Amino acid sequence: MNPFRTVNVVLLLVIVSYAGLKAQDYVGDESAMEPVALIDKPTAGMLKRGGYLMSINMYNQGGVLFSIAVGAWDPFMFGISYGGTSIIGDQKVDMNPLPAVQAKVRLINETEFLPAIAIGFDSQGKGRYFDGLVRYMIKSPGVFAVVSKNYSFIGYLSLHGGVNISLERSDGDKDMDIFTGMEKSLGSTISLMLEYDLGFNDNHGEALGRFKGRGYLNFGVRWSITSGWVLGFNMKDLFQTQGTTPYGTRTLQLDYTGVF
Repeated sequence: MNPFRTVNVVLLLVIVSYAGLKAQDYVGDESAMEPVALIDKPTAGMLKRGGYLMSINMYNQGGVLFSIAVGAWDPFMFGISYGGTSIIGDQKVDMNPLPAVQAKVRLINETEFLPAIAIGFDSQGKGRYFDGLVRYMIKSPGVFAVVSKNYSFIGYLSLHGGVNISLERSDGDKDMDIFTGMEKSLGSTISLMLEYDLGFNDNHGEALGRFKGRGYLNFGVRWSITSGWVLGFNMKDLFQTQGTTPYGTRTLQLDYTGVF
């Protein structure tokens, strides 16, 4: 994908978003849609039938990831994503080897006393893809199960936790992983997100040669800038599990949500 094609994709997302489709927000006290993910990990939230989520995620080394997810019917959603590094900048573009796919089914809806429970599959890792190790910088979730519970607490507070088995196992680390996270609304247009991936599947394999076994602590902010449009800022790997600098990794994302 060259830079001109990247611009074309961005323009396509903008055109589709204004093509008479109904926008919906998923952050803040007045959100109308459930967040389907935190930062790198899924939640039990779902897109309703006819709902869609288009995202552009911009990360280090000039990386850009494009994705779209659709609610096929109320308990099932699916999506596809594709991107690469050096899309932004003056280096040779290095695209991921294949598009990634996502699918999720909610088994149990949330009640007053019980959390929502969902299972799914996501082959999209985060960051640069390393051909020699057959993995992304942050491994894809792979097969996962997750629970989510929402509470009314000075707005909204949601808690999430799950387990996953990544299919990126060529580094020799095949352990099951555990993750947890939370989201807290701040007023009608802002949400804060905190996510911790214990990194059990990324702490003793050959990997990239600099893992410290602390897991991945990520922090994010989501701002509903106008109807349907959400701007996100993430600070990732705050424990410096992979980092060569003390600052972690900063990423930006732009989402558009709506219904057909």
